[in-house]
Amino acid sequence: MRATSDTAMHARFPRRGLPGLALLAATAPARAQSPSQAGRPITIIVPFGAGSSTDILARIIARRMSAELGQTVLVENRAGAGGTLGSLAVARAAPDGHTLVMGTIASHSINASLMRDIPYRVLEDFTPISLVAQFPNLLAAGRDLPAGSIPELVELSRQGRGLNFATGGVGSSGQMAGELLRLRTGAHLNHVPYREVGQAISDTIAGHVPLLIYQVPALVSAVNAGRIKALSVLAPQRTPLLPETPTPREQGLEDFDATAWMGLFGPPHLPDRITTLLQGLVAGAARDEALQAQLTQQGFTFVGSDPAEFRRFLQADITKWAEVVRATGASSD
Repeated sequence: MRATSDTAMHARFPRRGLPGLALLAATAPARAQSPSQAGRPITIIVPFGAGSSTDILARIIARRMSAELGQTVLVENRAGAGGTLGSLAVARAAPDGHTLVMGTIASHSINASLMRDIPYRVLEDFTPISLVAQFPNLLAAGRDLPAGSIPELVELSRQGRGLNFATGGVGSSGQMAGELLRLRTGAHLNHVPYREVGQAISDTIAGHVPLLIYQVPALVSAVNAGRIKALSVLAPQRTPLLPETPTPREQGLEDFDATAWMGLFGPPHLPDRITTLLQGLVAGAARDEALQAQLTQQGFTFVGSDPAEFRRFLQADITKWAEVVRATGASSD
């Protein structure tokens, strides 16, 4: 079932704005004005579990926002349904700046075409605030796999029944990276989704599954210890976390990008003054050199784009992965 209309949604989930919104018309010199002075905290919903990359980034942003606003900013994990459960709560929330979601490439891009019954329309049912950060996926292999590059992997996959690749789940950026690799190279690859990425890593180390596509930070220690091999960072540039690992372009595959991302969204019809304030807080964090260094060590590239840039980015990303889904027949079923 597609998302309900705004009229129907408002009737079922009435929006009750809080007093104090006029305070957003200006920003104090030393401290930004908060969405409300009524004492109600701001909540950033993370539509995935505690300890995930999204959760880590959201908590960093929440601490920054709380310090700037002088107001409590909470992070609430509401996982389920590929990130749509927690995201839907924000699509139905009051547009007062108190309920936000740290969306991802999965919840706010890939699922738009991969999920048959996604309960919202990303570009209509949310207010894009800022693209917060990006981070690369890594194509890794068991150390005994007789392939050390993408071309060797493609050749090997065409023998027998192909090669399985493990990911963090259906609808993940890892799955789409594998589908894109299959589409662009003709490699014979089969997706094996895992509920727990730790088990996927363990099974790759043990040789139970030959390939793994997941976020670079989670795999660095296993690569450096020689337990798995890094075949390619699936992004336009190399990552400082694994500086010796080549990109697809360096291996003859042009215009290949499976970079994952996270972005801050509000409910639909979030007033411009609130959107501008919240985006300014993210942009300010992105300019903080110490915070940038901290995130770089965790594999993130801080962005902090403005709402218009973020909306254009979303439109292009949704279209990109929809084309991959159509071409490969990928499904969340």
